[in-house]
Amino acid sequence: MPLARIELARGKSPEHVKAIGQAVYDAMLAIGVPQNDRFQVITEHDPAHLVFDRTYLGIERTDDFILVQITMNEGRTLELKKKLYQGIADGIHASTGVRKQDVMINLVEVKKENWSFGNGEAQYA
Repeated sequence: MPLARIELARGKSPEHVKAIGQAVYDAMLAIGVPQNDRFQVITEHDPAHLVFDRTYLGIERTDDFILVQITMNEGRTLELKKKLYQGIADGIHASTGVRKQDVMINLVEVKKENWSFGNGEAQYA
């Protein structure tokens, strides 16, 4: 059910980009997302097209900034959301060396009927 959009600056190796996607997927599995439910759009941007505040909330961000936006069904507890955020930041850091301070995560929750996985059907409605 989740759709992950991952935005980062252009110039990283394919292995680096793949590791980021895998870290996001692994963190989603850890909170109960079904196996093989992996849909990701990973977009690399010229630095001028990835705009972010380098010090918002006192967090120092670098050119390695990554924005992860996940659209998923509503209803997960605050504890699971925190586990997801920490799992993504830890996983990206462990697999790529990107600082956790450079990983921003936004969760968008939707109702189950807001998905069609093909055939023009609302599989979860």
